[in-house]
Amino acid sequence: MEFRILGPLEVVVDGQVVPIGAAKHRTLLACLLLRANRVVSVDELVDRIWDGDTPHRSKATLQTYVMRLRQVLGDPSIIRTAADGYLITVDADHLDLLRFTELAAAARATQAGGDLSTAAELFGQALSLWRGQPLVDVPSDVLHREEIQRLVEQRLEVLERRIEVELSLGRHTDLIPLLRAVTGEHPFQERFWGQLMLALHRSGRQVEALEAFRQVSRLLGEELGVGPGERLRAMHQAVLRDDPGLAPPERAPRPPTRAVPSELPADLVDFVGRREVSDRIAQRLLAGDTNTAVPLVTLSGPPGVGKTALAIHVAHEVSSRFPGGQLYVNLRGYAPGPPMSTVDALTRFLRALGVPPSQIPLDVEEQITLYRSCMAGRQVLVVLDNAAAAEQVRPLLPGSPGCAVLVTSRDTLLGLTALQGARPVGLDALTPDEAHGLLTEMLGARAVLAEPKAVRELAQLCAYLPLALRIAAANLANSPGVANYVARLREGNRLDALVVDGDDEAAVHAAFDLSYHALKPAARQLFRLLGLIPGPDFTVEAAAAVASLRLDESQRLLDRLAAANLVQQHSPGRYHLHALLRLYAEQRTEVEENPGSKVIARSNLAAYYHHASAAASNRLSPGSVRLPVPGAGFVVTTPSFADHFEALAWLDTERANLIAAVAQAEETGPLPAAWGLADALHRYFRGHRHGDEGVRTARIGLTAALRSGDRRAEAVMRQALGALAWDQSDYDEAVDQLSLALAYYREMGPDDALIEALTDLGGVYGERGDLAKAADCFQQALKVAEAVGSPAGLATTRFKLGTLKQALGETEASLPLLEQALAGHRALGRRYDEASCLTNLGLSYQELGQYEKALACMHEALDLRTELGSSDGRSSLLDNIAAVYLDIGDLAQADEYATTALVHARETGARRAEAHALISVAWVAARRDDPELAVRRFEQALSIFREIDSPALEAFTLIQMATMHRMRGDRQRAVELARRAIAVCVPEQHPTTLEQARKALELALND
Repeated sequence: MEFRILGPLEVVVDGQVVPIGAAKHRTLLACLLLRANRVVSVDELVDRIWDGDTPHRSKATLQTYVMRLRQVLGDPSIIRTAADGYLITVDADHLDLLRFTELAAAARATQAGGDLSTAAELFGQALSLWRGQPLVDVPSDVLHREEIQRLVEQRLEVLERRIEVELSLGRHTDLIPLLRAVTGEHPFQERFWGQLMLALHRSGRQVEALEAFRQVSRLLGEELGVGPGERLRAMHQAVLRDDPGLAPPERAPRPPTRAVPSELPADLVDFVGRREVSDRIAQRLLAGDTNTAVPLVTLSGPPGVGKTALAIHVAHEVSSRFPGGQLYVNLRGYAPGPPMSTVDALTRFLRALGVPPSQIPLDVEEQITLYRSCMAGRQVLVVLDNAAAAEQVRPLLPGSPGCAVLVTSRDTLLGLTALQGARPVGLDALTPDEAHGLLTEMLGARAVLAEPKAVRELAQLCAYLPLALRIAAANLANSPGVANYVARLREGNRLDALVVDGDDEAAVHAAFDLSYHALKPAARQLFRLLGLIPGPDFTVEAAAAVASLRLDESQRLLDRLAAANLVQQHSPGRYHLHALLRLYAEQRTEVEENPGSKVIARSNLAAYYHHASAAASNRLSPGSVRLPVPGAGFVVTTPSFADHFEALAWLDTERANLIAAVAQAEETGPLPAAWGLADALHRYFRGHRHGDEGVRTARIGLTAALRSGDRRAEAVMRQALGALAWDQSDYDEAVDQLSLALAYYREMGPDDALIEALTDLGGVYGERGDLAKAADCFQQALKVAEAVGSPAGLATTRFKLGTLKQALGETEASLPLLEQALAGHRALGRRYDEASCLTNLGLSYQELGQYEKALACMHEALDLRTELGSSDGRSSLLDNIAAVYLDIGDLAQADEYATTALVHARETGARRAEAHALISVAWVAARRDDPELAVRRFEQALSIFREIDSPALEAFTLIQMATMHRMRGDRQRAVELARRAIAVCVPEQHPTTLEQARKALELALND
């Protein structure tokens, strides 16, 4: 048994999370674990469990709580009764807090002894035990006031020591991303700001180190009314004078590490039988020991036959033969929602193999290549569960010997057999002896020996299917005997004919019936309605919505269903239905729920998802939800998002369920939920590398809007599709969709939606180089914003006009517009837009030669985007920083930022940003006297701009190339390129670019 409190409270028994459903039981357990192996007095427990609202007979109630908690844990000896209280006995290997304390103490001792490399490793192991805010799901204000802050401070002290050791080892450059994240999370902890300044200075980034000091000084002054402390001020002075004492030590080599994934779910404790087929699968998986091919085994069979359990069991048995680790993924091939995409599966695997998220490509082909490269030379077992088709499997197959793959599916996947040489294994129901052995394991030998005939008959009635046998065994826990249970099974469902006819599904459903009918009416109704939830899993909140329950009722009933094996809890707070049980629930719904109740259930669930998604999206980007969120017919309990991190985590976790909910709303109603959810998710999809899913949901939303004839919904969906096409440099599609949206908005009258559509369309025209049309759109948007008095519209339009002034070369005129836009977005809390304003202010300062101001603005923007976890615009921002460093002659920094921008652009599929980064890389090569490399990079950029049909940027690249050749003395080539640039420009669309091309030609001719 393992306890975890450095994050949400978790109890893990034999690899399975044991839910502690009651809030006060969780509080009791948390109190005991915080004082592990020490007596906690009754008075202290009462105070912390009831927080001053002590009930009558609280001590007797506490005794009841202790008794029930012992029952849940399954080992009464763990919680012991003392003279005046209780204590829990647990060692450091089974409680993360004790392990953390031990590792931290060992690290300090090792640090004091001078072994810094080992100390760094031990500090890292200690910190890796933290999974978030300690005991975040334990509802005790007094506990959080008195205990949690103390634990957080311990973590920060260990983190500070770890960073101190890493700095002493010369690993300053590696620490910069971590320190930026830490200072963002704990902005008033000056110690980390000092370490960030030191790491930046040692990395040769003095300007950024000084900007970090200015940032924390401004923060402390604005928020607390104080200045930096003496230690931080001393660091500032040392950086200013380039104090030799800040010089980095010689970098100590970091011990080589290679992530060894261990992702297999826990094996069943009571797994029995299947010996012959287990051996056959194992033998085929291990054939790679003497073979150059990758062994591939497909395990197929009907639902409920135990494919997943057998696959996991065999995988555990052979795991020692795969020292490179084990990868596991549920491909959701037969789930009600969409199956897991190749991109999502590969992303999970690449992270498990140690690839940093920022280095995972967006393009699926590049992901496949990287995945196979990571697997080369390793001995890894890959388990692909619930595959629907061979196409799901093929991209996930390693390419090098030493690995092996085990696939489960209802389908035989003959395509894998034909083309990939898979070895198929079919799985049927258990043999009578195996079924008898499973019941013996679950019921106990005494019960089986007492009623052998009834046990054999029960196995037959359950069609020898493991799922049905396990549910029957769970029912027998509350039954007077096996024979009595079998009699009720036969009497209630008349199974004789069914078993003779071999109708396994009907027999299994009959076994489900007894579990179902043993439930109270409220639990039965919740189980039925769970079959209406789309997506691969659901939460307590979603279950509450679909059944119109309070959260505490939903949790209590889900605990009851889990105890009856009718739902499975696969992680804290998250549940799913086995495919057979979902089918059974759907059938029960058809029989026992009237059409009106199903409509209400789906409507309530859609309302919950809509409200929660809108709250999360507005937390990420205030005002990003354009359509109003309608009221609901019940009290919607949505998660509370303390910050954008929590909102983003919720959206990431629920993404598959939300996409499934959009599709369900379009298919079965309510139709407004389809476009409402798509609208609520639009900005999240755009900002976090999910553009394809954004397009999919927006198209579904558009279909629903067209079916209903809702013109505003149609306009919003077309605007979403236009913006997504713009992101992907599909300018024709963007103009088409945005123009339609604009026409509808004009019909409906001036408002923020009209302003946003005008500025989006103007942005597309601006990127295409048609500045006249861009200016017209922006001026129209400004008039509408002034007429309706929209603060958001004014801020957005002023920003767009500021960027237009930049494109026209009117840099001085751009500054007041951008500053007004920045102030407006800050006042509205629109942090994404704040980052964009800061970026463009930096560009104006760069054009004016004020490089320190330019870097300050751009790095503040970069910090904001990093904090927000947004990839939107990040490539361009990194490239802009590279350009400033090019201007000041710092080629090393320019190369670092330009290369990073290029990598990020390719990962996110931002073609325009990729081309701009290539131009910066080309200039670095030119400055380093490598013209051949420079020309290659320029030509690559030129090819991209032609591909995305952007004549203005094609001409811009030709001008850059002409300038480089002129500076190198190749007058003829410079003239040729300048003339090509002039030819590309359309005079009425690209007047500024045309003027720049003519100037480049004049310079080349007169050189």
